[in-house]
Amino acid sequence: MISLSIFVGSEHAHIYIFFCCIYRDRNTGIWDEVSFHTTGPVKMSNPHLVSSFFDNFKRVYLHSSIELMNMNSEAVSCTVKMEIQLASRNNIEHVVEQDITVPPEATTLFTLPQVFFYKPDLWWPNGMGKQTLHKVDISVSVKGYGESDSWSHLFGFRKIENYIDSSTGGRLFKVNGEPIFIRGGNWIVSDGLLRLTKERYKSDIDFHADMNFNMIRCWGGGITERPEFYENCDRRGLLVWQEFWITGDNNGRGVNPPSDPEWPLDHQLFLTCAKDTIKLLRNYASLALWVGGNEQHPADDLNKVLIDYLQLHPYFEIPLVSENPELHNSVEDPSRWLDGTRVYIQGSLWDGFAKGNGDFSDGPYGIQNPADFFKDSFYAYGFNPEVGSVGMPVAATIKATMPPEAWVIPDFIEEDDGYLAEVPNPTWQYHKYIAYSDPGKVHDQIVSYGEPKDLDDFCEKAQLANYIQYRALMEGWTSRMWTKYTGVLIWKNQNPWTGLRGQFYDHLHDQTGAFFGVRSACEPIHVQLNLDTYNVEVVNTTSSPLENVSVEGSVWCLDGSMPYSQRMDNITVPVNKTLTVFQMAYPTSKDAQPVYFLLLKLLGSSQHTLSRNFYWLHLPGQNYKALEAFRSEKIPLSINMTSTLTGRMCQVRIVVENPTGKVHLKGDEASEDTSISSPSLSSSLWSRLCPCFFVSKISKLFPAEDSQDIHKVKEFHKNQTAKVAFWLHFSVVFMNDGGKEMRILPVNYSQNYISLIPGERMDVIISFEVPENIKNPLVKLTGWNIQEKNLSLSVP
Repeated sequence: MISLSIFVGSEHAHIYIFFCCIYRDRNTGIWDEVSFHTTGPVKMSNPHLVSSFFDNFKRVYLHSSIELMNMNSEAVSCTVKMEIQLASRNNIEHVVEQDITVPPEATTLFTLPQVFFYKPDLWWPNGMGKQTLHKVDISVSVKGYGESDSWSHLFGFRKIENYIDSSTGGRLFKVNGEPIFIRGGNWIVSDGLLRLTKERYKSDIDFHADMNFNMIRCWGGGITERPEFYENCDRRGLLVWQEFWITGDNNGRGVNPPSDPEWPLDHQLFLTCAKDTIKLLRNYASLALWVGGNEQHPADDLNKVLIDYLQLHPYFEIPLVSENPELHNSVEDPSRWLDGTRVYIQGSLWDGFAKGNGDFSDGPYGIQNPADFFKDSFYAYGFNPEVGSVGMPVAATIKATMPPEAWVIPDFIEEDDGYLAEVPNPTWQYHKYIAYSDPGKVHDQIVSYGEPKDLDDFCEKAQLANYIQYRALMEGWTSRMWTKYTGVLIWKNQNPWTGLRGQFYDHLHDQTGAFFGVRSACEPIHVQLNLDTYNVEVVNTTSSPLENVSVEGSVWCLDGSMPYSQRMDNITVPVNKTLTVFQMAYPTSKDAQPVYFLLLKLLGSSQHTLSRNFYWLHLPGQNYKALEAFRSEKIPLSINMTSTLTGRMCQVRIVVENPTGKVHLKGDEASEDTSISSPSLSSSLWSRLCPCFFVSKISKLFPAEDSQDIHKVKEFHKNQTAKVAFWLHFSVVFMNDGGKEMRILPVNYSQNYISLIPGERMDVIISFEVPENIKNPLVKLTGWNIQEKNLSLSVP
């Protein structure tokens, strides 16, 4: 970032110009906004806010400093004022005011008196607590002139520590003294053409938080994002790993890997940009870590300066020496440091990441056998900064972004060992497509469901594979939380263009099946199946123990029967623990079906559902091809829908139920009175196993003064033979003037790609902004074995 100062009449203006290298054209020149900021005689710049904690977070101090620039030829007397309040309230909690004289044509670093807080509301990462933010306003008034300049920022009180964990060798993060198991991914710039907007940033970060992620790594081949990116990370609790602009993707690996000592050409310019970037980002609560580069480190001279820039202030060193009362009064105010609050690591493969010594030990980056993620041999090191896989979007995205000749699905070529190799069309190859097979290791995960007929069939089966692949990845890592791993970041969360690999939502902002797979896997409280051992596990990543909880597992066959169920009560799951509760024995039973469904539920002490996880599984050596015939079943559904419009924002609530038939348990439980009818739900066992949410009355959702109840729909179908309603997918569409179906994007879904066992009911919340001039949006519901439905939403 380069800063220019100019004068316009008696007013002073400041221009910020950002430079960066990105995408195929690595030298784009000026790419970001050029803005004018007018001030009076004294200008404020580079404010710095730091919170320090003592007495186990009961005693907190806010330190603040700011640079004051006097552009006059004479000294001026001025008053610096700071006001602090909770962002959610209007009442000011603290006011600090102090006079200062600034010398002529000089810049002074001014430190305000520290402000004391007793047990303030803290800022927590996503899944650990609230993202409490305080509004800090700083202004400078000049005697005889009035207010000369002002600045406002949302600030979160929190302390972030990280160090190499002695038991796993991985880097371990703590926030406010609590260990946090890192689950997130790598971020590539929001849009490859740098069409960066507040609205897109908000959707991007909302999507990441909705997936239950807690960290985003701003990869070194990208850019330093605009402030709106970090503001939204603060708002949603996404920790940010911020990398500087060193990566082999830009400048090559160097003659002697991993770093080219000659790059960049102008080292001083790099350091100037680095210093300005630190000043730009250091006040964001979400910023957790500085890293020198991707898979390499900056040249030695650059690295030495960055280490000096980012050395830790004594308050933030480990062990926590700031508990010493004498230290508090004997060291320099931390807000006077460039940034003494966050650790600096020279590169993404050093010091607790991957092997830790710069060796290229991240990855792998292709399709995997889902069970392999749970094997102890899959990845050797405590924290993986990059592990990637497939990322095919839905067919509508391919048709919207590529010409018809690119709608041709891959050829499947059988090799000598019986594995299939995929040969994609040239457009897919250009867009970096990753195949769903790895001959010799992984059988094709799409053909596993039957050879696809066309693009729509291929992409639907790809979503099934995406869901399984990424849920297994995250569940496999979480299965060995703290015993082997401290965190994992997926390569990558999204694409800045229409890429065909490693993404949870595509460039048009439509989510893939992977989005909802990782959302399930990364729940703070979660029940899961270890696909290697078939142990059922309960994960608690929160700071509170789970007490007196129950786990239920039930197997459902394609014919609608439930041949197996198991339950364990009175379980206690400690803080930050993955606990094995029982082994799911069905696959080894005498009459086990080749393909079956498994529903796992974690129930609280009052029998409410804490976590629900639905699997489709096949026996070892089998595949999912039996599901192809299951498509013809066409299960009826009961649907209640209500929607509310507030301005252009539409909120839709859909209660969808699988009302099919009567089920008899088999085997050992057949002697019990377990004949269960739906929807009456007369059996207590049935009521525990089936409902996710029971809704006795559908009412207007999210009421507001200017809201309108715009539509209600109710559909109901009589009972039929019990069947599982499989792979239900919601989308929001409209018909254009030519009668062509078009998607509305982005859309937020509380649930999607869902499956319902007989008698089960689920509540789905859908929210989106209705584009101007669209009067006929539809909620479209498709599924593996249901009739497609279009639910109309009339917009006035």
